[in-house]
Amino acid sequence: MRVVIIGPAYPLRGGLATYNERLARAFREAGDEARIVTFSLQYPEFLFPGTTQYSTEAGPQDLDIEVSINSVNPLSWWRVGRKLRRERPDLVIFRFWLPFMGPALGTIARLVRGNRHTRLVTITDNAIPHEPRPGDRPLTRYFLPQNHGFVTMSRAVLADLRRLGLKQPARYQPHPLYDNFGPIVPKPEALRRLGLDPQYRYLLFFGFIRAYKGLDLLLQAFADERLRQLPLKLIVAGEFYEDAAPYEELIRVHQLEGRLVRATDFIPNERVADYFSAADLVVQPYKNATQSGVSQIAYHFERPMLVTDVGGLAELIPNGEVGYVVPPTPQAIADALVDFATNPEKEATFVAGARHYKQQFSWSEMVKALKAVAQPESRN
Repeated sequence: MRVVIIGPAYPLRGGLATYNERLARAFREAGDEARIVTFSLQYPEFLFPGTTQYSTEAGPQDLDIEVSINSVNPLSWWRVGRKLRRERPDLVIFRFWLPFMGPALGTIARLVRGNRHTRLVTITDNAIPHEPRPGDRPLTRYFLPQNHGFVTMSRAVLADLRRLGLKQPARYQPHPLYDNFGPIVPKPEALRRLGLDPQYRYLLFFGFIRAYKGLDLLLQAFADERLRQLPLKLIVAGEFYEDAAPYEELIRVHQLEGRLVRATDFIPNERVADYFSAADLVVQPYKNATQSGVSQIAYHFERPMLVTDVGGLAELIPNGEVGYVVPPTPQAIADALVDFATNPEKEATFVAGARHYKQQFSWSEMVKALKAVAQPESRN
């Protein structure tokens, strides 16, 4: 099968790019021909909250990546769509995570469908965005109905697709493991590489910092007096994608500075293993969510997790077996952190659980799901 993946990839950086590159390799491992078509411009600078959209690392040498879509230039959409219509791949897989991408992806999809051969499937990260804006609904509707099928990585998004009235075949398939960051690093070595004191235990908040990810809830929880008495520090590893001032104020008011490890720049792929291998507990205090790639990195590194009971997070983290599922409140988060920190045997239990449950998150199953919903007779 000839497969084209349309979405972020090198030279862009971030979780979506990492995912799409790993997916292309999974198709190749299944015996298919796979390449990626990505963006020459993903976001105009005024819409991008980080420091840069582009990677400073060396690009993958084993992948065929075409850089040709400009998200705000309709001529590029027409060029890509017409080219793919002529090439007639068997399957085009889109990544859809933001209504802003609807016009570009929708135009490409309409053109490709014209060859009456290529099947179109979208991995739908979000059907309804975390941070809605005026105009989201028409932008989304311009693109999503053009697809022959959908794969979602949370049941909440699957329900959103039906809520939007989309009747095409759709399947829930959990987010595969991010297994491309290398093996687990022995904890003493990870601590040494990061310059961390081995006398402390470490909580890890990882990823881009946005309001819906709840770092403010975690900072308030970490101010709990019970936690102040324990040899515990919080690593904040990820770039601010919004104003840092409210978080800095919480740190000041609660006098948390000496208990934090700041790594608030973009974390390159080669450093990810160190942060997760050094962590005793990975904390995702989200206020709303669909799915999270952070969970799948934590599973790969067999780390205990604390997640809030929002969106699809609880679907992947069995409470009491891999970690904690708690309400999205500072008090509930603090109570779980205290329980973990004062019961050392919990870590071994959760590590064993992560090692067991991670087996179900395979890339080969994602490939099978995408092919299944692409079939004309599919009734998923």
